[in-house]
Amino acid sequence: MPNNLSVCDEDVYNNLYKTHAESLRNHLYFKFGNLKQAEDVVQESFIKLWRKCNSIIYDNAVGFLYTASKNMFIDSIRKNKVVLKFKKSYTETQDNEDPYFHLRTKEFQEKIESTIAGLPEKQREAFLLNRIEKLTFKEIANKLEISQTAVENRIAKALIKLKEITELQKRKF
Repeated sequence: MPNNLSVCDEDVYNNLYKTHAESLRNHLYFKFGNLKQAEDVVQESFIKLWRKCNSIIYDNAVGFLYTASKNMFIDSIRKNKVVLKFKKSYTETQDNEDPYFHLRTKEFQEKIESTIAGLPEKQREAFLLNRIEKLTFKEIANKLEISQTAVENRIAKALIKLKEITELQKRKF
């Protein structure tokens, strides 16, 4: 698109939303580990962009969104003192399973989510980009502007932590 576009033009604004909302949400989700909060912050960022559309140059709109969303996300974490949680799709178990099985499964899922949320930011981000976004190590390295070896090390360390939790869980059963 030409760079003389106005962010206040509804079509331009809608196009920005369609083009960048999902990647912005994923960026926040992988960085901070909270999907619902990431979605809320993306919405707030676009509202902020609309309110300031007269002062935002089209070429700077995407940068504005990423900066604003990152700052809002960090502020919300500080204000709420939120414990980061990794939220993922949960496939319901069959109803014919006993209640104790449901309880153990729920506890195990919570431990995995807690472990992923507790990973250092760089490990969590690389791990989620690989497992959720299905990016290769090379793609992750390019996205994070680090070496492929660094990506491999981060994911390996994350997997070791998850394996420890899995091993502990197996011993319980």
